[in-house]
This record gives sequence, structure tokens and C-alpha cells, in this order.
Amino acid sequence: MSLNLTNLKKRISNAVETHKEEIIRLAEEIFDHPEVGQQEFFASRLLTQALAKYGFEVVYPLPELPTGFRATLKCAGPGPRVALLAEYDALPGLGHACGHNLIGAAAVGAGLALAAVKEELKGEVLILGTPAEESNGGKVVLVEAGAFQGIDAALIFHPGDANIVEVSSLALEALEFIFEGRAAHASSSPEEGINALEALIQFFNSINSLRPYLKGEAHINGIITEGGITPNIIPERAVARFYIRAESRKAVREVVQRVENCARGAALATGCSVTWRNYEFSYDAMVTNKALADAFKENLRILGVTEFGPPRRSKGSLDMGNVSRVVPAIHPYLALGSGRLVPHTREFARAARGEAGRRLVILAAKALAWTAADVLLDRELLARIQEEFSLAMLQEGAF
Repeated sequence: MSLNLTNLKKRISNAVETHKEEIIRLAEEIFDHPEVGQQEFFASRLLTQALAKYGFEVVYPLPELPTGFRATLKCAGPGPRVALLAEYDALPGLGHACGHNLIGAAAVGAGLALAAVKEELKGEVLILGTPAEESNGGKVVLVEAGAFQGIDAALIFHPGDANIVEVSSLALEALEFIFEGRAAHASSSPEEGINALEALIQFFNSINSLRPYLKGEAHINGIITEGGITPNIIPERAVARFYIRAESRKAVREVVQRVENCARGAALATGCSVTWRNYEFSYDAMVTNKALADAFKENLRILGVTEFGPPRRSKGSLDMGNVSRVVPAIHPYLALGSGRLVPHTREFARAARGEAGRRLVILAAKALAWTAADVLLDRELLARIQEEFSLAMLQEGAF
């Protein structure tokens, strides 16, 4: 690292410390006003107001996302464009038990620090507000709208149970299956009915028989959302929703085809009709850009982080996966507190609002800002990031 970049990072850290109370306030106000996906009006207004106050050009709301935003900081001259992504949606019933209040505040905190040194940076810094990660991922909408065109790197951090900078995830299809039959009196004339619930149960049994023969890391998880009205009526409609996951888009398609055949078979056996649709967006598997992740990891080391876990494939799915297919991207996890906390629990939520959350949001803001500065100013790093991304997309083309 050049002496100039080292000195600049010290100034960036000082700027984060200057804004420390404001960054923590953003995190805690979002925590105290939890909003589920696509309803995050308080959080998005709060974050965009802070960015506008420090010189960012803010577009809010976005035409395609009422609770999404784009904030742009133009630096001293032409150069790369780096996007820091902010999440801020809560979980139904649990609030910010995934720590998204820290994600949004850290991205904005990093942006405020970079704004303090913008005369020494080249290019642009974008803060993108990406709502509804926990439900119908806003990043998918932004990818399809072309929001990442011309961006050289996209960064986000996530609170977790360990410090892990290389993260991959499973591709996802979210499918709803609708079986339709014919209603009849369940006791006096059952022969006149066609039982849609019976078809749905056979569908579930077929999937259970399929599971032992799935390859790799494929998972099928489903629930019944409609199964009839009363026991005295043959159910004429039954509905189930499934998440189907696998290690690649190609692998997911293969599993989906087998699940669809199970649905057809259950419908044929019972005399029902069946249709299906995507009820949420499809997610691609996350591809971490290692050159970018290594830069983030080195910055964490300098900031005092000493323990790192090995690369991890998440058993879940991330809308950041779709971003990683159009721009070099990272989605590192940083340990909240002792690292023994499990996300999506009340204990995790309490830590996100406590001293552990306050420490983590400041650490993450510094690491994000430092890594963004690396991308903007280190041409050799940017070349490695771009070369790796091009090669990865060639190798992933079949997926």
C-alpha cells in the first residue's frame, strides 16, 4: 500500500469517528422502527436525508422501488465507480434479528467518510438502497433495471456468527403450485368431488420420495398455504409454496423439472388440474470476487480483526447473487459480538441494538470505506478484480 493511500485511510477512519454518533443513531433508529420488505419508508427516508446533507446527489424513491434509492458522490476526477449497498428491511415478528439496521447504517457511514476526502478520490461512490432482501429481493429489480451498468465493484457487509470474507450461496426458485378440483359434500356425495388437497398431499409425498436422490446441495422446502375451507366440503383448491435451492442455476433448473413432474403426476392421479408460477424473484448463486474480498480482508486486519473463518457456502440464498453476475461483488460476514449468536433470533436482535452492534457498525463502515478507496485509487487491484470477474463469468456461463 502506498504511503499516500495509507495516510488517506487514516483520514477516512478519522471521518468515521467524527460521524460515529450519527452512524450509531441511524442504526438504532432503524432498529426502533422495524419495517418489512417494501414498507421501509422510515428507514429509506432517514438514510437518504443523511446522505443528502453531506453532498450526495440523491434519487429517491426509485421508479421501480418505492423504498429504494441511489445516492451518488462525484469525486475529484474521472475514475472507477464503486457501489456500497444498503439493506434495511426487518423480519416479520422479530424486527431486526438479521441486523439489517447495521447494514444500512454502515453503508451510509462509509459514504459519509468518503465524502470527507472526495477531493483526493477519483471516480464515483454510489450508495444503493436495496429493500426487501428478506422477501422479494430489491437487488434483483435493480439488476434487471440496469442499475449496475458501468459500476466496477459492489460491496455489502452482513452481521453474522464469524468473520468470513469469501461467501457463496445457493441459487433459488420460489414456486407456488395451485391444484384445482371440484367441491362436493364430503360425507353424502364425495364421489362427486375432486379433492385438490389429496392431490397436494400426494405432491408432497412424491417430493419426499425424490429428496434422497437429489444431487449436491439441493434442497426443497415447502408449506401448504391453502388446503380447504371446512372438513364438510371436498377441497376444490389447494396451494403450496416452495423454495427450491441448488448450487447453480443449471442445477436448480434440473430439480425444478423433477418437482414439476411430481406435480403433474399428483394431478393426473387425482383428476385435478395444476398450475404453477414464481411468487418471488429467482436468485442466482453468489460468486465472490476473491481479489476484492482479499482487499477487504487485509483492511480488516489493519483495523484489528485477527480471527477469520474459512470460505463458506451459505445454505440459504442471497439477492446479492444476482448482483455478482453483472459486477464484481463481495458479501462478507462480520461477527456480531462473540460470534456465537444465531441470526433470526431474538438474541441476535438484542445484540444488533446493543454495544456489540455499535462496535460492529463502526468497524464495517471503516472496512467498506477503505476497500472502496482501494478500488478507486489502486489501478493494479482494479485490474485484478476485473480480470477475475471476466474469467469467472466465462466459467459460470453454463450455469
